[in-house]
Amino acid sequence: MGYQNPVIPGFYPDPSVCRVGEDYYLVNSSFEYFPGVPIFHSRDLIHWRQIGHCLTRPSQLPMDGAASSQGIYAPTIRHHQGRFYVVTTNVSGGGHFYVTAANPAGPWSEPIWVDGGGIDPSLFFDWDGKVYFTSTAPDGFSPGIYQSEINIATGRRLTEPACIWKGTGGMHPEGPHLYRIDGIYYLLIAEGGTEHGHTVTIARSQGPWGPFVGCPHNPILTHRSLPSPIQATGHADLVQAHDGTWWLVCLGIRPVYYPPRHHLGRETFLAPVTWTSDCWPVVGHNGTIALEMDLPTLPLHPWEAAPDCDDFDSATLGLAWNFRRNPVDEDWSLTARPGWLRLNGPARGPGFVGRRQQHFDCRAAALLDFNPSVDGEEAGLTAIMNEEFHYDLAVTREGGRRCLIFRRTLAGLSKVEYCAPLPSGLVELIVTADRHTYRFAYRVDGGSPVPFGEAACCYLATEVAGGFTGVYLGVYATGNGRRSSTPADFDWIAYTWAWS
Repeated sequence: MGYQNPVIPGFYPDPSVCRVGEDYYLVNSSFEYFPGVPIFHSRDLIHWRQIGHCLTRPSQLPMDGAASSQGIYAPTIRHHQGRFYVVTTNVSGGGHFYVTAANPAGPWSEPIWVDGGGIDPSLFFDWDGKVYFTSTAPDGFSPGIYQSEINIATGRRLTEPACIWKGTGGMHPEGPHLYRIDGIYYLLIAEGGTEHGHTVTIARSQGPWGPFVGCPHNPILTHRSLPSPIQATGHADLVQAHDGTWWLVCLGIRPVYYPPRHHLGRETFLAPVTWTSDCWPVVGHNGTIALEMDLPTLPLHPWEAAPDCDDFDSATLGLAWNFRRNPVDEDWSLTARPGWLRLNGPARGPGFVGRRQQHFDCRAAALLDFNPSVDGEEAGLTAIMNEEFHYDLAVTREGGRRCLIFRRTLAGLSKVEYCAPLPSGLVELIVTADRHTYRFAYRVDGGSPVPFGEAACCYLATEVAGGFTGVYLGVYATGNGRRSSTPADFDWIAYTWAWS
């Protein structure tokens, strides 16, 4: 018996996990995407299904003016006395806060704010009723992990931030989580930056304030300088399973090409944890993990597979779908044309609805009804890393005629590579991907797909495009500087994949 990594593929970084009985709940960073902080449920730590988002209202997640890769950083989920707590940082809209819920699927409360700088907050509920708030260094402080006691009802700090550990010397000590295991306090952190030098280190103490002493075999997890298909392993969280075994979730990447570049984003991986005779954790295969982990697991509990196609017959968008930043009600609708997703192209920038690309080998397609009445109106299918790096297959109007275009936008420089007249009627827009190439095509009147451009995946990679996210596949509409007078209606969007 074994399992495959990543357990949650695609752009799902900074995982944090908690257990309630025999149920496990996991959250990830979401950056500029809305709703924010996806939350997953599992009963075996291997099969995860999304059950909601923690931040579903603009009052919880204001993102006006948030740039790409701003927004929500590094949430932590914990459960205490029948209530769930998710603490995180909106780096472009208010700083640290936490929300609470009785049901992890929601609804979640309005934010309770915690003053101070830094990122990567975590909550620890101690046996004596005290609650500790742990994060990276506030502005103006030397690097390290800082902690305060807080009032959990109000978020007010009861003590000033104090440095409890500086780590082992790696840059950017971050992602702290504090645990009390068999009466000993363990502090788990990440070091080295969320890049190829990423590591996980751990220290322990007799009390929550230290002094913390580092593990003699730190780092306990890293793939730096190893010829592994998994790189940049770090930002981890520990959990004890209901059978007594220990596990760790962490982020990692699966780069392709040389030099290595990754475009799916930082993904969620799972590793077993054993303990030495002197009570230090050993992660995976002596501090490394693999794509195929051949070892005993919990009894497997797979979920029913999500449908490949969304036909928009529901009153709400499915959980896989996201907007870029806070959506504006007048920009989209599921009711204006029942059974269709309508996007009304705004003047300020494209209206967008998309989902993460989770697999190297995949196919996304959408059926579009759009007959632009003014030159410049545009709607289509996109593979996007951020505003300056994306590939678009779109219907538009040029010189009074309806056209299909394929465009590459790289480093903010856009070029329409192909443009062809398009007859009136519905058009199916298609993108097929493998590890190296996106291939775009279209189909009308039920005919065969017609190839219409291709582009390299590597130019949408983080190492090229920058940032902390991964590629999204989605649909959009825009008036290119003026509000579109013609709605773009999408009958369905499909996403299919082969494991790779």
